[in-house]
Order: sequence, then structure tokens, then C-alpha cells
Amino acid sequence: MTFFKAAGLAALIGLTGMGGEAAADNHGKKAHAMAKADIVDTAVNAGSFNTLVAAVKAAGLVETLKSDGPFTVFAPTDAAFAKLPDGTLQSLLMPENRDQLVKILTYHVVPGAVYSKDLLGKTLEAGTAAGEALAIDATGSGVKVQGANVVTADVATSNGVIHVIDTVLLPQ
Repeated sequence: MTFFKAAGLAALIGLTGMGGEAAADNHGKKAHAMAKADIVDTAVNAGSFNTLVAAVKAAGLVETLKSDGPFTVFAPTDAAFAKLPDGTLQSLLMPENRDQLVKILTYHVVPGAVYSKDLLGKTLEAGTAAGEALAIDATGSGVKVQGANVVTADVATSNGVIHVIDTVLLPQ
């Protein structure tokens, strides 16, 4: 399986002028300081990913995201999950919808550690752990991943990197 359609995807999203929500930025800085923690523990400690962490647990993906990796996770904040239509999250968290939840969550994961430094001015696609591609656009004043804004980039973890996004990504 081809994970990257562009060779320059070895680094993603730390571009200046990204804007975004201050709370996510503060949590991202807090999480960055704890780079010894894995992706799951970093998300738990950040405080703005409670919904994401609950979904990862419900999907049975905790062990995977605590493994060696490396992984790049585009992590929607609690506010991003709150933008979903009423009842969507509750439905996804039901045991009978686990497969759909796994597909959505793995759509937020790109195998390998992808940092921002090499993407300035590029548009490309990255293959996800769900087997679908994400469109990444770093040609403007910020970075968009499948239409979601990256609000905090390059949060280092012991097994990869987290980029905080303002919208839940939904596979096609």
C-alpha cells in the first residue's frame, strides 16, 4: 500500500499564520512539553481531546496508538466533535457501530511521522490507516487537511506526532 503520494510529506503543518482556537493551541503547547508520552497519553494529558480519547477507547484502538508507530494523528478537539450533527457521536459510540467508528478514527491517522517543515507551499495527498487518501493543502496562509484547519501543529510524542484540527474528518 502506498502511504504517501508525494515525497515531501515527511513533514507537515507547522506553518506560520495557521490561526485557530486558543484553547487548542495552549493544550498543544502543554502536550508538546510532554513529548516522552505516546499519542494516547499526550491526548489525555492535553485536556481538549476527551471525546477523541473516548472514541479511541470505544473503537479498541488504544493499544495500536500506544504502539511503536510512528503515526501522525490529525486530532479533532472536543469542539470539533461538538460540531457533528446531533446524535452522530452517540450513535458512533454504540458497540454495533464500532466498525464505522474505527474507519472514521483510522481516517485521521497517517502511518509515519509527518511534520510541517517540508510542506510549505505544497498540495498533496496522504494515505491513511483507513486506506483512503487525505487531501492536504499548505499553499495558503494555513494548512487544511480534507477541509479541516490545522490549529496546532507538530505536537511531538514518543511514537509520532499530533496535529490538532478543528473538524472531524469523515471518509467518503
